[in-house]
This record gives sequence, C-alpha cells and structure tokens, in this order.
Amino acid sequence: MDPAAPAVLLRDGGVVMSGGSIAAVAPGDELAMRFPSAIVHDLGSAVVLPGLVNAHVHLELSNHVPGPPPGRFVDWVMALIRRTAPAGDEPSQAGAVTDAVQAGVDQCLRFGVTTVGDISRLCGLTRPLLRSQPLRVVSYGEVAAMAQRRVLLEERLGIAADVSQAGPRLRGGISPHAPYSVEPDGYRRCLAVSGERHLPLATHLAETPDEAAFLREHAGPLRELWEFLGAWDSQVPRFDGGPIRLMHSLGLLDRRDALLAHVNYCDDAEMDLLASVGAGGASVVYCPRTHAYFGHPSHRWREMLARGVNVAVGTDSCASSPDLNLVDDLRLLHRLAPDVPAISLWEMATIRAARAIGMEGEVGSLMPGMAADCVVFPVEGDEPLVEVLAEEVKPVAVWVGGEMMTQRVCFHSS
Repeated sequence: MDPAAPAVLLRDGGVVMSGGSIAAVAPGDELAMRFPSAIVHDLGSAVVLPGLVNAHVHLELSNHVPGPPPGRFVDWVMALIRRTAPAGDEPSQAGAVTDAVQAGVDQCLRFGVTTVGDISRLCGLTRPLLRSQPLRVVSYGEVAAMAQRRVLLEERLGIAADVSQAGPRLRGGISPHAPYSVEPDGYRRCLAVSGERHLPLATHLAETPDEAAFLREHAGPLRELWEFLGAWDSQVPRFDGGPIRLMHSLGLLDRRDALLAHVNYCDDAEMDLLASVGAGGASVVYCPRTHAYFGHPSHRWREMLARGVNVAVGTDSCASSPDLNLVDDLRLLHRLAPDVPAISLWEMATIRAARAIGMEGEVGSLMPGMAADCVVFPVEGDEPLVEVLAEEVKPVAVWVGGEMMTQRVCFHSS
C-alpha cells in the first residue's frame, strides 16, 4: 500500500520491524542476509497487509446490538438516547463505558484493525481509557449544541479540544455532531478552534434525507427528535440548500483535515461540490453495513472515488452494525461491486482511511519508517487480496508498533 507507487504484491517477502517502526520490506532471502539476527515469524501461506484503519467508529457503543432495522432513522436515534441516557449512579455509568470501550478495542485488534477514528460523546472518560490501550486512536470529542442546548457549546467544545490525555498512540480531535444538532455558529467555533489548535475535525453529514427539510423548515422527523428532547426553541437558523451545501458555505469541505461520516444522500450538484475540492479537501467515510441496516439507497462511493474524492470505510457502531469487523464491510462492497479491483477496496481501509483521519504519514502502508502495524490473513491461492474478501477468513496475527497482539486478544475463527 505505497501511495507513491503502483500496487504490487511482494511474493515470498517479509517485513522487518525494529523500535516500533518498519525497518525494511523485501524478499525473504534478502532480509535473511541483511538481518541475520532477526527473530523470524514464519506464518506459512499468508498475506501480510498494513494494520487496517477504521475511519469511523463509536467505541463507547460497543456494548449495544443493532436489533431489527428501524422504520425511521430518528426512531433508532431516540431508542439509542433512551438506552444511553444517564441513569443510576455515576460509577456504574463509568463502568459500562469502560467495559464497552475495552470490548471495542478487543474487537478491533482481533479483526486486524490497528488504528481508528473514534467519535466519543464522553471523551473526558474514554480518552484516559484509550491512552493505555495498544490501539492507535484519533479521538474526536463530540459536540452537540443547538436550540436550548446552544449554551453548552463552549463547555462541550472545551472538553473535546482538551488534549491533556494525548500520547504516542492517542491524539485528540473535534466532532461537531451533525447539522441537526449543531448550529452554523457552533460549526464556525469548532472550525476555528480546530484550526487554531491543529486538531482534526469530523462530522456526521447527509446521513438521512430528513436533514434538508429540517434545515429549511425545521420540520420532519428531526424536529420530532427535538420535541422528544424537550429542548427546542425558535432561534435556530434556517438554511435552504441541504447539509452538504451548508458545510460548503462554512468552508468545511475545503479542510483537508475534515472527515465527513456517511454522506448517504448527495445530489449531482452536491457531488460537484465534493469533487471541486477533490483529494485536497474533506474525506468521506462510508459505512457499508450500517448503510444497509438503515435501508438507504445506493451510496455514490464509486463516483466519488472516480471524481477524486478521498473515500474510506468505517464500521460505525455496534448499535447499527453486527460488530467492528472492518473486513466484513469490505466484503459487502466486494459483493455489491465485484468489478472494482480488490486493491481499491483494501486502499479504503488502509492508505485512504489513514488519510481521512490525518495519519497517512504514519499508518496505512508497509514502507520503511512507517509504524510497524501489520495484519496477517491465511491464504492458499494466487489472488490473496480477493481471497480474503471472498472467504470468511480471520487474521492469524496482528502487530501494533512491532508488538504482537496475540497475547492481548483471542484470535479464533468463530
């Protein structure tokens, strides 16, 4: 996965790791001569790939299950709010989040994901937990502040922008939640703070067709959501043009360090806006299994890629996807678009995903100087990248920073 070179498979090759980084990638015989004292892990007939990058996940929801597909997106949101609303004593809430985050981390590592872009509503709680984990995390602190809750903007933004827990494998970011939960002025503040502090930014965008009507008329199911919350007021600005045009008007689409989660609904003019910034602007993260769970119409990811938009894949959360197995999302894409080269799909979970969360110089490819993060899948045939997508094969080994994760999580075929 070298972004500067044609995609090639190195047969009978190996990766040398030293000090947490990749020291060399070359044919095995050459490496044996250059590094005679290296400890050798011979995994037989297998393919070694960069550690996978899940560009959009909610680790703190890893203790949930999707349930039957909802009739409406907003019904799912309200049910999720009921399940996650504060109840009981604070220590028990913290314990539930701790267990969920640990379960999510373990799932990621078991499925070969070594880096994530995590959206965290409770980042003051999750960041200290994630700091001690081997997983690499960009923790986007979530900010929701609209209507009667707009007074919470500065407090929530301050928590999201707090990077005191940052470490070698944990960095902070800001996530204004969505155009139906953050007003334009709130987005402007998030953009300003993220720019001043050099923090990446993520937002949910065009996830549901209801966003345009809500922005234009304050009507539809998303208005029902605010009535459910009991926090609506008449001061919320209107915008006629839909969520993608709103983000364009705010300058968010021009930000290379911005991530747009979902973008399920995109008309031709909006596609032109995304294409106009191309690879130099915001990335789109498509979550295939979550997309299917909600019954959205076909996503335009292939057209986005063809027009120069950086598109990555993510799992979203265990509240809308069976698990955090990112390869199963790639497998769904492989079934939906069998004519797309397998290498293009793997790029969406490696170099493109790394670019989406601002880590393309560290993870997502196997090159000297990059982080020593690898995932190994057993294969038998001559087309390993296709084979892993066509079969229900699980990783046999995962390394993060040169450390083998086998002792931390249970690798199995079930």
